[in-house]
Amino acid sequence: MDNATPHEPNASDEASADRRHISRKGLLKAAIVAGAAPLLAGGGVALARDSAAPNGSGGLLDPTPQCDDGDDPTPPQMEGPYFKPNSPRRNSLVTPGTPGVPLTVSGYVFGRACRPISGALLDFWQADTNGAYDMARYAFRGHQFTGPDGAFSLTTVVPGLYPGRTRHIHVKAQAPGGRILTTQLYFPNEPRNNTDALFDPRLLMNVRSVGNGRQGSFDFVLDVAQTPGPTDPPTNPPTNPPTDPPGGTWAPGTSYRAGDRVTYGGVAYRCRQAHQSMTGWEPPNVPALWERG
Repeated sequence: MDNATPHEPNASDEASADRRHISRKGLLKAAIVAGAAPLLAGGGVALARDSAAPNGSGGLLDPTPQCDDGDDPTPPQMEGPYFKPNSPRRNSLVTPGTPGVPLTVSGYVFGRACRPISGALLDFWQADTNGAYDMARYAFRGHQFTGPDGAFSLTTVVPGLYPGRTRHIHVKAQAPGGRILTTQLYFPNEPRNNTDALFDPRLLMNVRSVGNGRQGSFDFVLDVAQTPGPTDPPTNPPTNPPTDPPGGTWAPGTSYRAGDRVTYGGVAYRCRQAHQSMTGWEPPNVPALWERG
């Protein structure tokens, strides 16, 4: 993929997280996930990097970038020497016999007003499980377009290490008709995160082990101007929310901090991000804000 890559999809083919209020991006994502996507192992779908520390050690880190009506977009990084244009269009970079630890990376692409971008181009490339890049063909290279909800999903393997670098995946992201963002995604709890001069904690994925593989998540925020629509979640809670929710200690109109615990419908939940609750954001409905346990 390069600046000349056609941009229309082919129709055939975490200061601490408890000090931040939830962003519009998080609320939009929560609504998308609650209505359509299955929960990942662990009882909830996390905002990108909401449990990763600056060095990838597992402590709390503010979800970054915080798409909050004008905040910074996803940070760029160097392209490196291994990019090749004209990658094949595909969501999976593996075949049944591909060696390595299976990895899926999923998330959303948002603009500056925190609205999902449909048809955004994502071009991925990475090393194989042994740390080698294929420069002769297109192994572990592929591009795709986000769906109507701005979602993407990549099936690959955990990239191997090579001298001088920590574990990472390269990507170019571009909204239809927009500028290209070139950046890299990183893995938490990697020893080389402390020594790689290019490593940026704002680009850490959320990664968890599932079965014999791993699942990662990351949300891109592109520098694309948008106008918030009438369906965006309100930025303020209702003035007179109900005070007696059914079956638990959770209540609308309450300011919750990360780590707070409540019950709702006989189930215990832990707050993932600081926010002020409101009717419609009950714990089972917004896994971006609450996880079971």
